[in-house]
Amino acid sequence: MFEKILIANRGEIACRVIKSARAMGIETVAVYSDADRDALHVQMADEAVNIGPPPSTQSYLQKDKIVQACLDTGAQAVHPGYGFLSENAEFREALAAANIVFIGPNAQAIEVMGDKITSKKLADDAGVNTIPGHPDAIRDDAQAVEVANKIGYPVMLKATAGGGGKGMRVARNDDECRDGFERAANEARSSFGDDRILIEKFIEEPRHIEIQVMADRHGNTVYLNERECSLQRRHQKVIEEAPSPFIDAATREQMGSQAVALAKAVNYESAGTVEFIVDKDRNFYFLEMNTRLQVEHPITELITGLDLVELMIRVASGEKLPITQSDVPINGWAIESRVYAEDPSRNFLPSTGRLVYYRPPAESDYVRVDTGVYEGGEISMFYDPMIAKLVTYGANREEARSRMRTALDQFVIRGVSSNLCFLAALMRHQRFIDGNMTTNMIGEEYPDGFDPAAGQLDEPTITISVAASMMRSYRDRAARIDQQLPGHERRVPKDWVAIIDGQHHPVSIVPVEGGFDVTIDDKINTVRSNWSFGQQLFSGTINGKEIFVQVERVAQTYHVQHSGCHSEVTMLTPRAAELYRHMPVKAALDMSKFLLSPMPGLLVSLSVTEGDVVRAGEQLAVVEAMKMENTLHAERDGVVAGIFFEAGATLAVDDKILELE
Repeated sequence: MFEKILIANRGEIACRVIKSARAMGIETVAVYSDADRDALHVQMADEAVNIGPPPSTQSYLQKDKIVQACLDTGAQAVHPGYGFLSENAEFREALAAANIVFIGPNAQAIEVMGDKITSKKLADDAGVNTIPGHPDAIRDDAQAVEVANKIGYPVMLKATAGGGGKGMRVARNDDECRDGFERAANEARSSFGDDRILIEKFIEEPRHIEIQVMADRHGNTVYLNERECSLQRRHQKVIEEAPSPFIDAATREQMGSQAVALAKAVNYESAGTVEFIVDKDRNFYFLEMNTRLQVEHPITELITGLDLVELMIRVASGEKLPITQSDVPINGWAIESRVYAEDPSRNFLPSTGRLVYYRPPAESDYVRVDTGVYEGGEISMFYDPMIAKLVTYGANREEARSRMRTALDQFVIRGVSSNLCFLAALMRHQRFIDGNMTTNMIGEEYPDGFDPAAGQLDEPTITISVAASMMRSYRDRAARIDQQLPGHERRVPKDWVAIIDGQHHPVSIVPVEGGFDVTIDDKINTVRSNWSFGQQLFSGTINGKEIFVQVERVAQTYHVQHSGCHSEVTMLTPRAAELYRHMPVKAALDMSKFLLSPMPGLLVSLSVTEGDVVRAGEQLAVVEAMKMENTLHAERDGVVAGIFFEAGATLAVDDKILELE
């Protein structure tokens, strides 16, 4: 067994590997960029080595620097995590040349499975179901149309290299096929340096289901059941669960057997994932194989009781797998939600900044939080926006879902925007409850994006009850302080008015043992809580039902977040509420003449100069953050009157980039 390993990664996956290594008695070495000097994975590791500036191309993707870090620290092996160099055959070869073990598969498996055309041919030869399509890369748009007509529309055009949804287009006719081919090729060229495109039949009502495999170098290979990954946005997974609510035992065995056959065909060792696309009739087709640990591996760990990172390390050191296929159980159900630093109300654009307040739910046998951040830490513009992976476990799917709903309500993040509300809304969506998901579900159910303020609960009881109780607590506290100052005593009235969505609700608040009785529109609600002044999370019961509500107080207005909904309620005295009705509404400033940055990031380029005449729809600038490029276009005709930033500048949200007149 290794005495010391280096983790060639950052964030939550680096922290995750360190935990397993530490439990095995193995020392760890972290690598970090200048931006990650104070990162959690650096603090957790036994040693840490700086490998360069913040951009990943100058640090985490520098193979030579990581090899040298191994040599300098005496690390005998490298765990690559996922992303970065985890599927880079040249990196594996460079480590081997330095007599350092790569904790992952052999170079041949990485190379073969990293190319969609080659891997599909190999899958065919191994007897794995594959999607009908053309076996080779498409030469041009004319051939694309010819092949598409032979296969039959709709078809999927996709890049042979890379992933993450880049270089992918669906075409339903000849015109869309020509246009899709050009766009997919251009995107693939810029993203992966490889513009080869293949064409396959597009599966209607698709589900994305993957099989986890584990193999050793002694010829033993097992599959560790499936994961349902159909809830995706722009081809990026959002929520995963294991097992799948759609797959039956017979289909599971068929998919697992084919996944094992594919792994054996490339002499696979270590952890890997064979991804399938599944139609409404449970017909399944090979999609690709990921030759690394997956982001969503925790849900497999929870239902099998196996530590996949530990198994990877043991296999890499030459040990045999300690299990056979008959030893692999399915115990219970697990769900994973990916918590990202992004703003759902701004079409999920990345959000960067300092974590002013960070309180994940408490971990237990039923709740697991894999994270790489901490309160006071920085969410950098240079890397993936993941904050944490929240995983819940239950004896069955409904128990796991219910625990996820509670855990999401308890997860408090301040300082950056997050997708917590969106995740909570998905948890209570009827299609998710029914297990009726496809990879198109989010696009179908949220065609205009997600607005937390639009997801109001059936009635304002929760919002007003919590706001009223908090407001009364604040007032009572102030009154107690005033009692210590003779002549400054104040009385706290019991009658108030709650204003929510423009509606005025009479409210009466009466203190009782353990909380308040809050009367809203003549209906009494019992609010019992041990909430104390200054807490961001309100926990207790309303009418006997346990509840967790996140609340921020700004003057007399309370921002309330619960179960995927965001509400604002203003608490006023009856007289103040009556005067409030006559207050003029302040008109929003007209900012249409400015080009504003939609997200914090780097101004990559400007396409215009001062004095240029532009037309609506013309490209003006490109802003990049967290691996995402956002091209900004003119919303109207005009002349560039002024430019406020130069290319290379760092922008904040709503910074004025230029002005049109």
